[in-house]
Amino acid sequence: MDVQEIADRFEIADVLYRYSRAVDTKDWDLWRSVFTEDAVVDYSSAPFGKVGGRDEIAAWLEESFAFVTVSQHFITNIEYRFDGDRAEVRAMFYNPMQFAGMTELSTCGGNYHHSMVRTETGWRSRRLLEESLWFVNSPLQANSD
Repeated sequence: MDVQEIADRFEIADVLYRYSRAVDTKDWDLWRSVFTEDAVVDYSSAPFGKVGGRDEIAAWLEESFAFVTVSQHFITNIEYRFDGDRAEVRAMFYNPMQFAGMTELSTCGGNYHHSMVRTETGWRSRRLLEESLWFVNSPLQANSD
């Protein structure tokens, strides 16, 4: 591993951490900064998920997260596969959260799959596929009782 790859790994990890902070603080402009303008974001594996362009998904998240009172994303086990100015990145996530009107904590986890590109302003995600693997105490389950 050369010095450039080490630097790229740190910068990409910072992008993933910025993503988490953006969602957890509901800073949708910061969230947009993680992605290229033409990025496609796929949350369809989540129980209430959606697929769309960066700005469309940011607006949907803003509306959806109005019902999330607390959220804290943890991103771990980041794996990188580089090809010049492109990288395929897989990272695990764990997300405890609290939904409005629910007394019990909800949690979910899975993998983020990013197709990253190096831009003039640093690494950005051109495509995010969220692979939701599990969800405990989903608000959809609570409302189906």
